[in-house]
Amino acid sequence: MTIDSHQHFWKYHPSTHAWINDSMKILKKDFMPSDLAPLLQNNKIDGCVAVQADQSEQETDFLLECAKEHPFIKGVVGWLDICAEDLDEKLQEYSQYPMLKGLRHIVQDEPDEYFMLRPEFRRGISLLEKYSLTYDILIYPKQLSSTLELVKTFPNQSFVLDHIAKPKIDGAVDDCWAHYIKELGQQDNVYCKISGMVTEATWGKWYKTDFVPYLDIVFESFVPERIMFGSDWPVCLLSGEYQNVLDIVQTYLSKYNKDIRRKIMGQNAISFYNLTV
Repeated sequence: MTIDSHQHFWKYHPSTHAWINDSMKILKKDFMPSDLAPLLQNNKIDGCVAVQADQSEQETDFLLECAKEHPFIKGVVGWLDICAEDLDEKLQEYSQYPMLKGLRHIVQDEPDEYFMLRPEFRRGISLLEKYSLTYDILIYPKQLSSTLELVKTFPNQSFVLDHIAKPKIDGAVDDCWAHYIKELGQQDNVYCKISGMVTEATWGKWYKTDFVPYLDIVFESFVPERIMFGSDWPVCLLSGEYQNVLDIVQTYLSKYNKDIRRKIMGQNAISFYNLTV
């Protein structure tokens, strides 16, 4: 089964989605399950994981409702305030929703590079294992050092690095990024999504070969059982169509055997998020 491990839905509103600036006008509209369904069907994708884009409980409720109404949505990565004192109570409340598979915080926008090492954040992370929830790590490369420390602190917590930590795709692989990717790859509790890459390249002016050096680092660092494909739709539309993003990964995977391709294109996401398929 083929699974897109990372995509978003939203009903666009200027205040809720203030991160969508004037250079991103293509995203200033609603993107709903009915818009994604034909793309998945046309590209032979069997299901997807819907990931939060807004930091509110309403977002989590919205995604859970989408999943309830559309069976191709196999799981939800939502948002709850990980730093809140009442997080345990919130997690207990949301434990009634089996489609909630994990949480994410938009750490990349936090001005404090060590946000994830704050006591209140670490306390929140410590509660996720109790509820069998994963955690998606959304960061920029400058936050990789604190990420490494965090995942080492919680070896029994399942983490996945979104968008290979968003390095700038410009042909010159940053040695610091590569170092931390290799270090994270040695942590058995950390997976990596090969997603979100086209928006880190010059929008609409890239070649598939531009991504090879970065993918090489990921595949040298992580075993195939801890890598998963994600489209990052509709954000990917800033720099390419769904098929373009899929083609980057499928072309790169063509040198690997069928078993490895099957794992990266679906089985790993099913295992990581404990999806019912």
